[in-house]
Amino acid sequence: MSQDAIPSWTFLTNHAQVLVCITNDPGIRLRDIAERVGITERAVHRIVVDLGDAGYITRQRNGRRNLYTINSAVPIHDPVARDRDQNVGQLLQILATHKRTGSSGTRSSDQSPVAS
Repeated sequence: MSQDAIPSWTFLTNHAQVLVCITNDPGIRLRDIAERVGITERAVHRIVVDLGDAGYITRQRNGRRNLYTINSAVPIHDPVARDRDQNVGQLLQILATHKRTGSSGTRSSDQSPVAS
């Protein structure tokens, strides 16, 4: 494979990509996540429900929008990461952008992208 060729696969699962999108913008709309990840809005909804059921995120209603919080202490659901006692917060520190301005336009300084 030449260096200019882009592979047809990604390192991160859709679940991980959705989690990174939410970390970067806790007020992001499902429609915007779908566009960034390249999946349908319905698939994003299923993933958000999965992440919530597993305890990785919590959802709070803010008017007509949702505001998500990452629960960083939750262990990563992966056999390799679990063997190393790693949590989702450690992963997101590597993957998430450090700019913390959400879609609401406010900077969230007291809520870390990996706040528990």
